[in-house]
Amino acid sequence: MSRVGQSVIKIPDGVEVKREDNKFIVKGSKGELTAPLLDHIIEVKIDQKEIKLDLTDKNSRNKAIWGTTRALINNAIQGVSSGFEKEMEIVGVGYRGSLQGKKLTLNLGLSHPVEIEVPDYISIKMDGNTKFTISSADKQKLGEFAAMVRSKRPPEPFKGKGIRYSKEFILRKEGKKK
Repeated sequence: MSRVGQSVIKIPDGVEVKREDNKFIVKGSKGELTAPLLDHIIEVKIDQKEIKLDLTDKNSRNKAIWGTTRALINNAIQGVSSGFEKEMEIVGVGYRGSLQGKKLTLNLGLSHPVEIEVPDYISIKMDGNTKFTISSADKQKLGEFAAMVRSKRPPEPFKGKGIRYSKEFILRKEGKKK
């Protein structure tokens, strides 16, 4: 069984942590995030530069919530201090992307260009016209946005064309035999 909940969370410099009723508020240079907290299951102790989470009742369901809560708080602290990013690339002849303000335009071999409105909490940096980096303080929203962009043209298994994560492995299939 994993013991993620037992690990102590270090608070980096410049990060402010505060606990309200059933949520945990984290403020830093990249913004402000909240993490849910179940008061009747988990007891939180905040010292000068570390956070420790303890369980009140140790059954299997509560242990799962304990580890999940610790991971959510840690992700919020890491997000407001250094942030998260995903690198993506567009593979295919004639496939390319461009960014105009807060609108990502993708030419993916369709009859029309795909335009995606970029939310305020996400920033995109284009590296040429086939590689781009998506960054945000919120890990969950970053993953959702990256998955939505990838879903516009997922990589296909024969030629590998489409939008993929930078270090993603695409299992290639053999084509028709003559």
